[in-house]
Amino acid sequence: MRHVHFPAQRVARAAQGTAAPARRLGDKARWYLPAALAADFLGAAVPVGLVFEAAQQVRPLYCALGAAVAWTGVQALRRRYAARLLGESRGVLPVLHDWLILIGVLAVARVVTEEDTPRLSALGALLPALLITVACHKLTYRHLSAARREAQAVSRVLVVGEPDAAEDVIAHLAARTDHPYVVVGVVPVGDGSLVSGVPVAARLGGAMPQALNGDSDEVLGAVRSHHADLVLVAPGARFAGDRLRRVAWALHDAGLELAVFPGLVEVSVKRLETLSAGGLAVLRVVPPLSRGWQTLLKAVLDRAGAAVGLLLLSPLFLGIFLAIRFGSRGPAFYRQRRIGRDGVPFVMWKFRTMVVDADARKAELSGANENDGLMFKMRRDPRVTRVGRLLRRTSMDELPQLINVVTGHMSLVGPRPPLPEEVAKYDEVELRRLTVRPGMTGLWQISGRSDLSWDETIQLDLQYVDNWSFTSDVDVMGRTLRAVVDGRGAY
Repeated sequence: MRHVHFPAQRVARAAQGTAAPARRLGDKARWYLPAALAADFLGAAVPVGLVFEAAQQVRPLYCALGAAVAWTGVQALRRRYAARLLGESRGVLPVLHDWLILIGVLAVARVVTEEDTPRLSALGALLPALLITVACHKLTYRHLSAARREAQAVSRVLVVGEPDAAEDVIAHLAARTDHPYVVVGVVPVGDGSLVSGVPVAARLGGAMPQALNGDSDEVLGAVRSHHADLVLVAPGARFAGDRLRRVAWALHDAGLELAVFPGLVEVSVKRLETLSAGGLAVLRVVPPLSRGWQTLLKAVLDRAGAAVGLLLLSPLFLGIFLAIRFGSRGPAFYRQRRIGRDGVPFVMWKFRTMVVDADARKAELSGANENDGLMFKMRRDPRVTRVGRLLRRTSMDELPQLINVVTGHMSLVGPRPPLPEEVAKYDEVELRRLTVRPGMTGLWQISGRSDLSWDETIQLDLQYVDNWSFTSDVDVMGRTLRAVVDGRGAY
């Protein structure tokens, strides 16, 4: 598979870390915790107090305080206010899980206190707490993401490992900003050149040193000189076992953190289990979900959701149909051969957004392709009609694919359905994206769509294939609405 090259400016920012230390992970915006506590407490207390007052409950103030204390207490017990978690969550599902626990707690309290407010009114009074907490999480997440793009609220990392392994870790971290790590130095083990531009803080020999603390002194000195918060080790043949253990002892004795990169990329932490076998620390990788109740739920959601969508959107379909027919010569629908699950071809439906001879003109425009891989994309494609531009901008041209979902050729969420000529050039890694049904939306759509490089598109598709779960589909569908409204990368 092609290699992803990391942005030079991000590496330069990391390399400048010793001269201008970035704001540490522990120095996140000080308003995160007060804002979270205030949003949770007031978001539960005020609606409950108002509803119970309107219902002429005897003790509305006590009920409001009880609900607020219960809501903040549930989240405190689940460590939602921990410094390392504040601002990190962007999903609705963890908050929904907490809220369901709150409902259970208050249901027990209702029985014990013999409180008699109508159940639906009580449940409705608690709904704002869920919505306000989600909104607060979104606000802090956006603020934290913006800060990290400027190398703020980060953890300063010193990478230790053989040159090739260290470079891979540095490249992967530098290519993205959705994590708290900024590499400020590297300690290569053995000979070998480095091209990342990150400062070489020290260099360890290829063999275990004679002195007991030889490696430890070098690493500790590099940590202090570069003000590192974390040492990230990429273990290899020349740096593992007893040698790594001695360095770990020294770091922990000095009160410093150590993390070990196991060589896995794009594997969800939900699929990882730590085990011990004969004194060896073993990392078990759970196989991707391919059967069971979650796959059954996905199939039901796909067919039922698509059928309901076709029914509800039928007036919109008629309007788009008429706009296309009056806007340009040709049929309103466009059918194209695509490759589905396990390489089986199918006919995909879309609203026509181009002139009728668009496929014939594709060859003459090949030199203007703005995508760096196998897909063809042009930001200002002359074949797109005036109505087609609006449909593409709003993603409404994709709506007829609900027909493909109903027939079982596609899913609501999945990788982008590829063309046969693209699949013909796939390597063995890229072919793995065909092990699941393609989707109307997916990680590629909520992450930039046509603005993504080919490597980024493949990376997102493989991440989906390997880490799929029913809850992740629900999260993607929720975030798709924002991506459609935003319109970024839609052309």
